[in-house]
Amino acid sequence: MAIVVEHDKRKHDILQKSLDVFIEEGYEDATFQKIADRCGITRTTLYIYFKNKHEIFLGSIKELLSALEVSLAAILADDSLTTEEALRQILNKIIDYCEESQKLFLVLLSYFMQLKKSGIDIEEKIRRRVVRLRHLLSTIMIRGIQNKEFKNMNVKEMNELLYGLIESAIFRLTVLNQKDISDIRKTLDLAVDGFLLKE
Repeated sequence: MAIVVEHDKRKHDILQKSLDVFIEEGYEDATFQKIADRCGITRTTLYIYFKNKHEIFLGSIKELLSALEVSLAAILADDSLTTEEALRQILNKIIDYCEESQKLFLVLLSYFMQLKKSGIDIEEKIRRRVVRLRHLLSTIMIRGIQNKEFKNMNVKEMNELLYGLIESAIFRLTVLNQKDISDIRKTLDLAVDGFLLKE
């Protein structure tokens, strides 16, 4: 059992450290050797855990997104918050994450453009990565409607509005290289205001 735990811990450490290599070097320039060096292990040892750079990259992104999903789920599960408060906290947490991950999004943009040149459907890949986030947004909006906090609106359209604003934040941070996206925060707040059922 201790061997399995040690294996999982080392794999986790590799994924965390490799993310720094991808952010610093970019996807194309990050190599197995650079990742091994950052982790303080040999390339041979690295091959015990991962088949290739692509697998490490996807694993590190998945791990990062999982951590975000856990923190968002904790907000959703907090019974002391109204649905409105929970939604606002979740949206702020997502935007905070976007701002903190600007360099990572640049690496992802480069990676997706490389996939697109190869003829791979990047829309499907992105959709699979954000399905839990979109489900969480729908869950909280349904709860708000059921609790009579939100208007009885089309949940899919509400989700599209919020998700589109999140995508806009990522676009501004990566493509436009904006450092301040406070206007997106204000727009998200306005969107939530529009969902509220006024008495």
